[in-house]
Amino acid sequence: MRFFVAITDYDWFQCLSALQPDEVNFWQPSGSNSFKALQPGEPLLFKLHSPRNFIVGGGFFSSFSALPISLAWNAFETKNGAQSFEEMRQRVWKYRDTDEQMGGEEVVGCIMLQQPFFLKEPDWIPVSDWPRQIVRGKGYDTDEARGAEIWQEVQHRLANPIPIPIPIPDESVLVETQRYGQPQIFLPRLGQGAFRVLVTDSYLRKCALSSSHILHILEAAHIKPFSQGGTHSPTNGLLLRQDIHTLFDRGYITVTPELRVEVSRRIREEFNNGEDYYKMQGRPINLPELRQLQPSLEALTWHNERVFRT
Repeated sequence: MRFFVAITDYDWFQCLSALQPDEVNFWQPSGSNSFKALQPGEPLLFKLHSPRNFIVGGGFFSSFSALPISLAWNAFETKNGAQSFEEMRQRVWKYRDTDEQMGGEEVVGCIMLQQPFFLKEPDWIPVSDWPRQIVRGKGYDTDEARGAEIWQEVQHRLANPIPIPIPIPDESVLVETQRYGQPQIFLPRLGQGAFRVLVTDSYLRKCALSSSHILHILEAAHIKPFSQGGTHSPTNGLLLRQDIHTLFDRGYITVTPELRVEVSRRIREEFNNGEDYYKMQGRPINLPELRQLQPSLEALTWHNERVFRT
């Protein structure tokens, strides 16, 4: 099994250790470099900056995305390891190259981790052999002696040993077997933040109904709300413009199981308006390229029957 040990900001760790969230955004100060060291489901461990040469926790990689910092904050809020948006921005600039010039809003690299764990200081794992020249992180494999040793130390410190995940291809997605259960291939269920980002990227940052690609007005909508038994699976999501999202949630617009737009007559009857929406009537929606990411027909049927206002 592969895993990655990443250099970690102490304040980031302290903030999240106190919060104990279900997911975290292990952000990079620049979005120019992708993260390809892990497959979904493989572990990333947190190692503090020198002189604190200790592994102090970790999480399971779900995906990577480069996002404007405001959207990263909207998706994860304090799960970014900061108490406020301004604090996060200050941290980003602390680690950026002072010569780096950015036009417009800052873009950060978002390494999204599920089911994070944080060790108490007496359980920190020393890594005295860490090479000084490594400033971002280092990959290991449990088939090798040092990798097996580190992973065993992690397992010994956790109340419930973590199963070794089965690596899955980047183009795959996981289907959850039950709302709070394990997926068919081991990968802890996605949190709300990772759901938002994965849906946004799977629709190529373009509204499924209107084709608008102004990123700041697009939202990841649950077809079946989580509060009513829906999941954070990308197949339970649509990327929608904000106004369309509101109408979808309130039953004035739906997507049929045939993947076409259906607009309720109630918009015209109740508001004497809505021509822009009726232009979308019957139009096929934009879909993710990968079938595994496309909306669930079961979820769409539920929305048609339980939410849509005929």
